[in-house]
Amino acid sequence: MLRHQLSEYRYVSFDDYRQIALFNDDPQKFIEIYDDKVIFDEVQKLPELFDLIKLTVDQNRVPGRYVLTGSCQFLLQKSITESLAGRVGLLQLLPFQYSEMPDEVKETSVVQGSYPELATRNYLHSDSWYSSYIDTYLTKDVRQRFNVIDLNDFRRFIGLAATRTGQVLDLSEMANQLDVSVPTVKRWLSILEASYIVFLLQPYHTNLGKRLTKRPKLYFYDTGLVSFLTGISSFDQYDQGPMAGAIFETYIVSEIVKKEIHKRSQTRFYYYRSSDGKEIDLIAESPQKTTFIEIRKSHTFRTEMIKTMSALIPSTADGILLYSGEPFPSKAPISVMHYRDYLQ
Repeated sequence: MLRHQLSEYRYVSFDDYRQIALFNDDPQKFIEIYDDKVIFDEVQKLPELFDLIKLTVDQNRVPGRYVLTGSCQFLLQKSITESLAGRVGLLQLLPFQYSEMPDEVKETSVVQGSYPELATRNYLHSDSWYSSYIDTYLTKDVRQRFNVIDLNDFRRFIGLAATRTGQVLDLSEMANQLDVSVPTVKRWLSILEASYIVFLLQPYHTNLGKRLTKRPKLYFYDTGLVSFLTGISSFDQYDQGPMAGAIFETYIVSEIVKKEIHKRSQTRFYYYRSSDGKEIDLIAESPQKTTFIEIRKSHTFRTEMIKTMSALIPSTADGILLYSGEPFPSKAPISVMHYRDYLQ
């Protein structure tokens, strides 16, 4: 995408060992060759580059001289914090959001996912793609970058996490299931977060100081990966299976989150659950407004779907029910919409 959008830029990938060797032989010469309008790809493989870029940028602060891309948040954030703080703008590029998906696969993307490689090829050989993705991720990223020794246990953890998508996170329960310690599960979860495989929603409280005192909910960015890890291979198998509600909720939440991240908005996301079990699936809080969102897979609207939201929503907030049926008249400030209309 960058090579298409920035066609006048030179492109250097550090997947090419020759480029790393060129840098190591003479770093100063390397940065003199690539001194302006360069895309450096997979920069996490050469963290020594950041200090040289810092020196070069400080000598000439023309915006856009370098575009740095990488797939590992841990190593990138560490290098940026230590070397490029105040000198760099950060962009997250997640899998396709709904409006970017090819029309012919938008409906099945609920279960098939939104990785561009698959979506643009009508999910041809998707099981093989996900299998290779997991194997490459485990052997290349996790073992080499995070020093995870027992990859079999880590693989089991990813599979267990997929069955918990859309649920409140219970680290102790997962640790017992895997026969590992809670700190190990915490570390593994951080790896999945840093790899943009999962994200967490914190609980919402009007008292900001209490937002982090309760357990978060776990979501995957891509429902296709959830389907692969839980053995779901077709839309009918998803639609009639026990994971249908969790996958549908994961899909809607991840789509909304992706859209706001790609817009670089200041929206923050939470969920609400009271001590007596009342729950709001998603709360989107921006500087301009707060939106309460309920998510239902059903094709038929029933008033009890918005009962909790009607009781809890403040007068200053908006409310939306997203489901699989037609738009339905409702009392302000709550709207009832087909999820596709909202995502589009």
